[in-house]
Amino acid sequence: MPAYLLLVLAVLSRLALAATPHPEWFNFTAVGGALLFFGARRSWREMLAPFTVLMATDYFLTTAVYGYPFRWQWYALTWAWYLMAMALGHILLHARTSFIRVVAGVVLGPSSFFIASNYAVWLAGDMYPRTASGLATCYAAALPFYRNDVIATTLVAGLAFGLPVLLRRLNHVEAHTAPAGK
Repeated sequence: MPAYLLLVLAVLSRLALAATPHPEWFNFTAVGGALLFFGARRSWREMLAPFTVLMATDYFLTTAVYGYPFRWQWYALTWAWYLMAMALGHILLHARTSFIRVVAGVVLGPSSFFIASNYAVWLAGDMYPRTASGLATCYAAALPFYRNDVIATTLVAGLAFGLPVLLRRLNHVEAHTAPAGK
């Protein structure tokens, strides 16, 4: 159930971000952390649900909120990353979750999206010249988005994986310090 709640949070954070003006430093969503957690806690066959929901969210935001025509080709890399992020969570965190593994997921998830998506923008778009300098400029321009993605993924994954551990430890301490007879 928590994995599906995080999926709802991911969608709502994307909708809220798109619908309201906000400062650049607040430009982040719960998508990366939610997908890592979903992959870690659910089976392979259950991963179709978040994938479909996020695809539908992309379609809705593109057509209804931003008013652009929808071209699935523009989203192929993002959709592949959704699957990769869940696979990363499943491979890295399904069998054994540890602090180091969660940190690795938090670093690998946003970093893989940053590298792949900005390379695609540079390669397929016309915003940057197709030179080494143009590629470097593309990555440099995306650093604030990368920073925000790392922060958001850290917060969401940290809470999703850490809160249950904290609650178990607090419950364990409480059970061992409760007066006899209670």
